[in-house]
Amino acid sequence: MAITGRAVALALFGVLVVLLSPAPGLTMVLVDLVVVGLVGVDLALAGGVRTLEFTRSGATSARLGQPVPLVLGIANDGARTVRARVRDAWPPSAGARPRAHRVIVPAGERRFLETTLYPTRRGDREPFRITVRSLGPLGLAGRQGRHHCPWRVRVLPPFTSRRHLPAALARLREVEGEVAIRGAGAGSEFDSLRDYVIGDDVRLIDWRGTARRGAVVVRTFRPERDRRVVCVLDTGRTSAGRVGDVPRLDHALDAALLLTAVALRAGDRVGLVAHDSVPRVTLPGSHDHAFLARMTDAMARLEPAIVEADHGGIVSTVLRETSRRCLVVLFTELVPAVIEEGLLPALGTLTARHTVVVAALRDPRVDELAAGREDVRAVYAAAAAEQTLMRRRELTETLRRRGVEVVDAPPAGYAAAVTDAYLTLKSLGRL
Repeated sequence: MAITGRAVALALFGVLVVLLSPAPGLTMVLVDLVVVGLVGVDLALAGGVRTLEFTRSGATSARLGQPVPLVLGIANDGARTVRARVRDAWPPSAGARPRAHRVIVPAGERRFLETTLYPTRRGDREPFRITVRSLGPLGLAGRQGRHHCPWRVRVLPPFTSRRHLPAALARLREVEGEVAIRGAGAGSEFDSLRDYVIGDDVRLIDWRGTARRGAVVVRTFRPERDRRVVCVLDTGRTSAGRVGDVPRLDHALDAALLLTAVALRAGDRVGLVAHDSVPRVTLPGSHDHAFLARMTDAMARLEPAIVEADHGGIVSTVLRETSRRCLVVLFTELVPAVIEEGLLPALGTLTARHTVVVAALRDPRVDELAAGREDVRAVYAAAAAEQTLMRRRELTETLRRRGVEVVDAPPAGYAAAVTDAYLTLKSLGRL
């Protein structure tokens, strides 16, 4: 049984009547009888809670930042009208609005309540329970009960780098020779013959074709298709650090999605490995365009693990998943604890068989601190920031001497820089 604020107000009014009455004892008895009688009648006339049936409909997935409209259906199979306050409880990160509804459901009828989720985190969001308080006609008392109506909304990465996709595809068309500015073409796979123009490399002249046509022609090339790209996400403790208000892992997911979209359009196979101390996600290489959706779905549940990444295990997983030469793009942090203590000891085995790119995210706040000279405190902060930047440059040079390409970019250009590195290697035939 549930007692409402209206019943409490009625009881307080009764107390006031008793205090003002010349015969308090008799008045108290009468007031108690009236209040209890009204509450009892109201409770008896309240619609049943157990006879309600709940159903859900709406979206089951959405990208982070997008509203998710849902509909909760209530069917009253009882004999009385239900006047209820319904609270559909979701976790706070789901951002459910409104949190409660008032509804009247006549006997044998159905009503629908609309709730919109505004998620603030990736992952699966499920409701806890539905709490229903059914009140009588007077609103003094009622029945309360709980129901469970399962549903799941998967919140996917937002893919904000999608805005860079047109520019990346435009460059891909240049690399593949689909526009006139390609010159002699890029890559190592023969494409076609065309007339020689001033400025062409004479080493590209096709002498047999020249003899047949009676005019000088040159060979053009295009990048190889059906190459292999593996996106490797370091989900160890460093991926939990925030740059701005976004975890490093989320920046890496965004960059990996843009790279995957471009590589699939280029006809290459893309795979995914997420690893910290153990493998979290492993998706075999595929050139199916539906792979991007599967990859996005797998990324939705990834969370940083507060453990040190096992780079030996990462390398073993990559070698086990890829038997042919491929481009390995490792999304990790450029700090000594990760590179010197973890990656470098295991790097030789990986670079011997694959082309490796280390994609690191640079915090623009460090650059801002390095430029500070306003006071003594700012100078000390600038010295510390400059030391951090110097260590990043040293680590970058160390990796490049080992044959690794390094991308070190701030969030605004991070995804585009990773994709540009892939397109450059593709144009040079190094995939």
